Amino acid sequence: MSCAHVPGAPVPVVPLARSGRSRFRARLAGRAPAPPSPGAALHNISAATAVLLVLVAIGSVIHEPVLIPPLAASAAIIHGAPALPLAQPRSVIVGHLLCAAVGYAVVAASGSSPWAAALAAGISLAVMTVARTPHSPACATAVVIVLNTPRPATFVPLLVGSAGLLVLAGWAASYARPRTPRYPAYWW
Repeated sequence: MSCAHVPGAPVPVVPLARSGRSRFRARLAGRAPAPPSPGAALHNISAATAVLLVLVAIGSVIHEPVLIPPLAASAAIIHGAPALPLAQPRSVIVGHLLCAAVGYAVVAASGSSPWAAALAAGISLAVMTVARTPHSPACATAVVIVLNTPRPATFVPLLVGSAGLLVLAGWAASYARPRTPRYPAYWW
């Protein structure tokens, strides 16, 4: 095989070698998307905060804790990355519901302990994977249930209603500001 240039053929372009420093900077920059504009970031922050404050207000009125850490994480995913499969309504609502069921099953089988909470989180991940409802904050719902053992008759309806409220708030917020990604990418 010859290295000679064939007349009429395009000349191959050989990229210039980068210095070690610029290669490091390129890798450090990564392939992450560009950051949102300040207006879009403010919109996301205010929408997520507003819906979480509504959950706190509802909890104050009914004297039950409605805002739990997994729901705050769900709000962050819905408003911060609305196109992800983790943020879609099916994953948010069904994921929390399935993980609540796992949490109560683990409490019934093994009681409330940190060991049982870790087991519930692992089982929750498996159940969500099989059900095609990936939503990582829902694993924390199972942990909260195992560690705090709330009454199912009050906790589960509040959880489903709160998750539904997060989804509706994400939907409304996506239409409140022009040129933002529409949420949800799919409903079910």
